[in-house]
Amino acid sequence: MNPYIRLLSVFLLAFSMIGLAACTATDTRQAPGEYIDDSVITGKVKAAIFNDPDLKVMEINVETFRGEVQLSGFVSSREAADRAVVVAREVGGVTSVKNDMQIK
Repeated sequence: MNPYIRLLSVFLLAFSMIGLAACTATDTRQAPGEYIDDSVITGKVKAAIFNDPDLKVMEINVETFRGEVQLSGFVSSREAADRAVVVAREVGGVTSVKNDMQIK
């Protein structure tokens, strides 16, 4: 085998391994597929909260990281906050729900 071809093959292999390593997830960063999954979960939770007649007028923000949903914002009562948590937990893909909502 030609030494230049062998050297080129080694460089291409090393470059592709670096590219794969850049796409892996860490404790604080998501892989591209995880980010898309979390975006879908966030959208589904927002839609479920909006479609719930008791919650549709509330100011609830939704953020998702690796299936863990964080609810924040303002609600009118403890019952509304509890209902939002229940609605979020029922969405597929949600692993846990953190309640950071404030009662106004």
